[in-house]
Parts: sequence; C-alpha cells; structure tokens
Amino acid sequence: MFRHKLGAQSIATLGDRMAEENEGEPVDDLALMKRAYTNKKTGQIDDGLVREVVTLVQTQVQDEVSQLQVEDDASTASTNLSRFRINKISVPKKKGRLVGLDRRTRSVPPSSAPPPFVDPEVLTSQLKDKDDRISLLETQMAAQQAGYEAQRRLNQQMMEMMQMMYPNEVFPKVPDT
Repeated sequence: MFRHKLGAQSIATLGDRMAEENEGEPVDDLALMKRAYTNKKTGQIDDGLVREVVTLVQTQVQDEVSQLQVEDDASTASTNLSRFRINKISVPKKKGRLVGLDRRTRSVPPSSAPPPFVDPEVLTSQLKDKDDRISLLETQMAAQQAGYEAQRRLNQQMMEMMQMMYPNEVFPKVPDT
C-alpha cells in the first residue's frame, strides 16, 4: 500500500497547489510523486516501490533528454521534456492502478474539468486532413454510383435484347433500385 506524506491533503489537492505555485501550469507526475512521498524530516522517499519508480523515471527522463540533445544541436536542444511525456513515463500500472498516484487517471477527466489545451494549428491540420478524407470518400462514392448506373443500363439493355430474341418468354421484372 502506498502511503503519501500529505496528511489530510489529497494528492489531487497537492497537484492543484503545485500548479498554482507554478503560475497555473500543471506539474508532471514525477514532481507530484516526489513531493507527496518525500519524508519532510529525512528528505527521502520511505516507500521502496515509489522510490524505485521515481528513480527509474528520473533515469528515463535523463536518457530521453540526452538522446534529444544528441539528435539535435546541443545548443538548441531543450533540456526539459513536456509534462505529458514525463507523465507517460511516470505512470506505470500495478494491478490496474497508477503506482503512487492513488486513483488519478488521465483517461477520463472529470466532467467539470476544462478540455485540455490543444494547439490551434494541430486542430486546423487535423480538420484539413479530415476534409481531404471526406472529399476523397465523396469522389469514390460518386465513382461507385456511376459504376452502378452503368451496370443498371447494361442489365436493362440485356433484358431488352432477351425479350426481342425470345418474345414468348416471360422474364421477371427487376426493380431499378
């Protein structure tokens, strides 16, 4: 069982308070875990599993940052990963629960929460992609409809030819739909 060192305060409340301290910008789960589980007297994380998770995540974050610096020019590379990327790293699940973060799930935000910020350029790009896809599907549908119409005319011509060749035969009426 994970035991945070917050007393009566919840982890969600701590997250809100840390966001206020960070000029309204939410903090990543790693910072939240460190603050919630660190013993104020010793400055150490008492829970072994949480300590391992924090150490593992710090190592992975440092590895990703160094990898980004190698890929990019070291002078222009950012030394910080995004909060979302760190949260992806720092939320290993054990028995379907987030290690050390109680039941704070990211998959379903509360209904009263504002939607997460998405860059308008990303939304515009996604909208353009969807518009292009709709245009392509409409073109394909029109081509299919033209093919169906051509096949219907061919079937009708064949029926007329068969009726001319065999005037005494009764052929079933085929609906035009």
